[in-house]
Amino acid sequence: QVHLVESGGGVVQAGDSLRLSCAASWRTSSDVGMGWFRQAPGKEREFVAALSWSGGTPFYADSMKGRFTISLVKAENTVYLQLTSLKPEDTAVYYCAKKASVDSTWRRREGYEYWGQGTKVTVSS
Repeated sequence: QVHLVESGGGVVQAGDSLRLSCAASWRTSSDVGMGWFRQAPGKEREFVAALSWSGGTPFYADSMKGRFTISLVKAENTVYLQLTSLKPEDTAVYYCAKKASVDSTWRRREGYEYWGQGTKVTVSS
């Protein structure tokens, strides 16, 4: 059974940083793709960042490139999302997800089959 558990969210002020973690319960393999999405109140879930467990260039939403960094530690079976220079508009529940297949889309939620429960980030001005 697949479990993804996010942690690291919280209440911060504008300009602060947070590091979100996503622990995977299964033994990951090199062809697994992992992504982060977020959902603000009243809005659709949107793509944030993604990467392959085998390495390579990560993918980012254009609006977040330069402020957010996705990474992984294979020994920990964990994917991280470093958030910097946070803005009030970054307030959302952040979810990590596992791609459905090697060929599924990276940047849309339908490309992912397993999701964590989310971790809430609140940025005050």
